[in-house]
Amino acid sequence: MEILDLYDILGNKTDQTMIRGTKPPKGFYRRKITIGIFNNKEEMLIQKVSKERKYWTGMWTPSVSGSVSTGENSQSTATREAKEELGLEIDFSNIRPSFTINFTEGFDDFYLIKKEVEIEKLILQKEEVEEVKWATKQEIIDMIKTGEFLPFHFEIIDLMFLLKDEQGSYRFKK
Repeated sequence: MEILDLYDILGNKTDQTMIRGTKPPKGFYRRKITIGIFNNKEEMLIQKVSKERKYWTGMWTPSVSGSVSTGENSQSTATREAKEELGLEIDFSNIRPSFTINFTEGFDDFYLIKKEVEIEKLILQKEEVEEVKWATKQEIIDMIKTGEFLPFHFEIIDLMFLLKDEQGSYRFKK
């Protein structure tokens, strides 16, 4: 049984907790993370959810995701989940989320990083991840359309690919 911290409407941690898999009480929210790992070929590493999972079984998702457990923060969760799901040692302690999306039950912090990863050297957590592969933005959009990828808004995928190389909401000439 995994225990999650609860947050107020502004994303501040409270002294309340919940059991993962249940709904947060009214007025409280949970926090999760999503990591997009990009290579130099304009591709994102995506994973297929294991058949052993209860949710989204057999669907493709961004590189890594997970809930923030009690006693963790967003950065430590990102570090832990990258290690657990893919065997990647990435220290997120000094990395801020590229953006945060509010959803009905909470907040989803998106971390976008550039990293050349050799798929054959990854150590997949079989209870969570069936397989991984590199995919372009258009391939992911097409997978969403055919129901193979989690039903993300196309614009979120666009934003992930846009912000992988820069921070902020302004476009600066390079």
